[in-house]
Amino acid sequence: MAKRFSLQETLDYVFDSNDEDVQDTASEDTSETDEAPETGDNQEQDQYPIGTDEETTDEEDADGEQDTYMSKNGSICWTSSPPPAKHSQTALQMRPGITRYACSHAEDIKSTFELFLTEEIQSIVLRMTNVEGRRVYANEWTDLDLADIQAYIGVVILAGVYRSNNENMESLWHPDSGRAIFGAVMPLKTFRKISRVIRFDDKQTRIARRANDKLAAIRVMWNKWVEQLPLMFNPGPHVTVDECLVPFRGRCPFKQYIPSKPAKYGIKIWAACDSQTSYAWQMQVYTGKSVSGQPEKNQGMRVVLDVTKGLWGHTIFCDNFFTSHALSQELLKRKMTMVGTIRRNKPELPPALLATKDRARFSSMFAFTETQCLVSYCPKKRKNVLLLSTLHRDTSVSSRDDKKPQIILDYNKSKGGVDNLDKMVATYTCKRKTARWPLVLFHNMLDVSGVNAHVLWSEISPEWHAGKSCRRRLFLEELGKALVAPLMEKRQHFPRTPASLCFLKKAKRSLEVENEASTSHQPSNPKEEVEVLPLFP
Repeated sequence: MAKRFSLQETLDYVFDSNDEDVQDTASEDTSETDEAPETGDNQEQDQYPIGTDEETTDEEDADGEQDTYMSKNGSICWTSSPPPAKHSQTALQMRPGITRYACSHAEDIKSTFELFLTEEIQSIVLRMTNVEGRRVYANEWTDLDLADIQAYIGVVILAGVYRSNNENMESLWHPDSGRAIFGAVMPLKTFRKISRVIRFDDKQTRIARRANDKLAAIRVMWNKWVEQLPLMFNPGPHVTVDECLVPFRGRCPFKQYIPSKPAKYGIKIWAACDSQTSYAWQMQVYTGKSVSGQPEKNQGMRVVLDVTKGLWGHTIFCDNFFTSHALSQELLKRKMTMVGTIRRNKPELPPALLATKDRARFSSMFAFTETQCLVSYCPKKRKNVLLLSTLHRDTSVSSRDDKKPQIILDYNKSKGGVDNLDKMVATYTCKRKTARWPLVLFHNMLDVSGVNAHVLWSEISPEWHAGKSCRRRLFLEELGKALVAPLMEKRQHFPRTPASLCFLKKAKRSLEVENEASTSHQPSNPKEEVEVLPLFP
């Protein structure tokens, strides 16, 4: 028998059913439009590989979600998709290229070189060499002047140009097999005497200074030389920071062993170079542990911040010895970005990007924070390369067969600034065999000054020997001849060998002709205005 309902019960039943239907419909609409359904209790901690395409995955298209990765130390949360762009790269504060000061003081090749090896630096060498010469040779020593020091520097530069830096000195001055210019500049005996006594500090007070400074034997001159480097040239937007190794196997309190370098043993120098021209903008000698013997912490970060001091708006390229999360944040505070490889043991990296077991060849995984981009690229099975960048903000991948990310392409393009400087220095180096490490550093200063001077001269006179592939060799050869010319001009005792004598007479005649031409073209009015080259024509 069917149950009977009263009128009130029937009305209550009808209105309650309608309310439930409205609530269910509202909840369905909300779940479809405003909030994605949860797939698990710990969804935020699940780690999935990120695709290499610029397009979002199907899951992201449907639900708008992104994967998150926690770093090994649990302090940084990385995401699979880039955050909204909140900042743009800061514009360069300095205009790239030769500075106004260098442009106004570089009149010829010799004066361009002397922008780095200044008259003050040459005076230090002259004064300390004369002090040591009087101590060693006593009354047999005749004091040198600046022409003698310049001639000595010119001779070692010419020996490097002719690839004779490792050749025995008797062979260089040999009347038949040697080159006539060496005998025309100075006798072999004089060159040997200067090579023996050349000094860069006062040897009598060196012991006291060396107690607090391992570089005491050349510190004053080195600092004055390094101060000149950033004054002559402004680097472009890309700057490379890396290490140089000056070959040396003698006794040195801070000699380093680097098996990856061709020389393996030598003096390590931190360098910041313009990535395009390899101009050495800043250099710093690594002297090992401090006098107290305590090892240095965060050395890579300290070096990059030191050698890039004064830059603004540049991008720093460095290898995995320097790259870290802390360094990238410090550079951003200085309005600079960074691109560099990073070591796998860094605690700021997420484990998801380190795994290579199930990764396909040429695949890339990206992770982002508010200011950083991390990429893990697999060039081969079970092998990946990690790069950290504060310059890139997307997951762009090249269309090449190897599908390299744009971060890696940009890094490979700009990472070789310091290595190219090493290559150019080694090609025409003036370094000679010696057991004294200060002389090794002095030779390296000459080599680097030659490279920097050539960069400046190429901007001042781009038409000079245009189109020739040996412009730097011609530049160094003319530089060496210009440095030895003053001593050849005033030399009174002629060389014995016919070849050197003939060379000296020709050089004297050419110098006389140049002097006459220069005096005849001098303006009659001393106040006549002289045209100055603009900084950026």
